[in-house]
Order: sequence, then structure tokens, then C-alpha cells
Amino acid sequence: MARESTTIPKRVSERLAKELRKFQPIVSSALARDINEADTVIIIKDILAYVLGYDKYEEITSEHQIRGQYCDLAIVVGGKLEILLEVKAIGMDLKGAHTRQAVNYAANQGTEWVVLTNGAKWQIYHIHFAQPITEELICEFNFLDLDPKKPNDLECLYILTRDGLHKSALDDYHSQKEALSKFNLAAIILSEPILKAIRRDLKVIAPEVKIDLPEIEAILKQEVLKREIVEGEKAEATRRTVRKVFEKQARTKQKKKVIREPLIEQPEIQGIPETTTPAVTPDVSESGDSQILI
Repeated sequence: MARESTTIPKRVSERLAKELRKFQPIVSSALARDINEADTVIIIKDILAYVLGYDKYEEITSEHQIRGQYCDLAIVVGGKLEILLEVKAIGMDLKGAHTRQAVNYAANQGTEWVVLTNGAKWQIYHIHFAQPITEELICEFNFLDLDPKKPNDLECLYILTRDGLHKSALDDYHSQKEALSKFNLAAIILSEPILKAIRRDLKVIAPEVKIDLPEIEAILKQEVLKREIVEGEKAEATRRTVRKVFEKQARTKQKKKVIREPLIEQPEIQGIPETTTPAVTPDVSESGDSQILI
């Protein structure tokens, strides 16, 4: 199922579609000519300015120094470093070493966002400042394959635009991506409430078979889910987070059960004596008919 795309303002959407059509032939020609890194940087600067909407002379810089070295490009808005870009020659494949270089630049500057690109291929990374510092690829696309008529394709560009930056589009995109991550989904599937629901449905299918939760969990881990999403530090950390959420939810439900509405005392009405309902006893007449005597 496709992820719901971000709502892009019409003005921005029209600009993205228009400029995308203009720059795709330029990038395609550059790829055919296999231009060098310096020339690729020139094209990237124009894409940042005309497609993504940054001020070419005030917000795009190639003079950002990091530990004695200059990164290829940086986006600086209002004096704040927002995004670092590591650019490679358009014909060069983006490799792990390039990613590490870009991530190191971002980590040393304390910025959360870094882009690795060769003009055609774009990779957007989010930096997690923990011990150790790690990076997460949240979006990857080929500039030449983007369709100006498809909202999901335009969203790949929108989250990098100046307009999107103002509306925290990168953060929102990352939050939704994280919520739907394979680790989250695996942790929820392996949580106790879901395991119990699976057991309940299995008992409907095979009521005569005794099924234990650990048995279901083991089969899910070994035969259903991929090993990479049920083992390792990230998988375990995600399971702990999901477990805490379900435990908190269970405690909240328990508290609601304990709470009772206070009894409302009837006010005593002065001057009105208590009345007692007289006893009603049946009497049988000589004719055998029952009569009520008060």
C-alpha cells in the first residue's frame, strides 16, 4: 500500500514540476558526457536554487569548512546550517565510503541532515546523535526517473525545498517513515497482545490443539520474519519501546476499571414522615376466590 504523500502547496508543486522538466534534460546530457565533479557541483547548485528554491548567493555555499576541509555544498538559512551535501561526479557510483565521509561531515557540525548525490542519484540521510553516531537512509531517488505528474515523486523533492524546510517537511517525512519502519512492525507483531490475538484465531481454526505464546513467537522469528528485523540492537531497542507502550496502555485500562462513580445521597425531606408499605396478605374466601386484605 502506498504511503500517503505530503500535501504540497500548489505554488510549490507547479514550480517543482516546471523546473524538473527543465533540468532533467540537463542532467541527462551531463550523464551522457560523463562530466567531472566540479561541473556536477555547478548543476547541483542550480538545482538547489531553481528547483528547490534556495537563494543561490546567500543560502548555498561551498565555503563551509569542517576540520580543515571544505564540504562540497551546504545549505545555510538564517545563519543556521541546515543541510550538508556531498557531491560526486555524475558518472560515479555512490558507495559506502562516500556515505561515511558525508556522515562524518554532518556529525562534526552537529547537523541532522546530509545529502549524498551525483546529480542523478540522490540519497537523504538522517543522523542519530547517540553512542555510536549512526545514519539512516530515509529517502533515495533518481532525478531522471521522477515524474512531474506524480505527487509522490514531487514529494521526494519537496522535503528538500526551502518551503519544506520552513514547514519541517524533512522531520515529518522521517517521523512517518520511522513509524512504519520494518523494526516497528516486527516489534508489534511479536508483542504479547498480538501474539494472544494470533493464538485466539488459531484456536478457532484448530480448537483441539494446544498452542503456547512462546511457540508462536519462535515460529514468527524463525520462519516468518526476516532475521535482520528481529535480531540486533535496533530490533531489541524497538521491542523495548513497543513493550513499554503496551504496558502503559494496560495500566491505563486497569486504572479506569478501579475508578467508580461516587454514590449520590438522596436529600432528606423535612416534615414528611417515612411511609411503610403495608403488608399484603392473601385471604381465601369461602367461595374459594383469593382476596387481598390490607
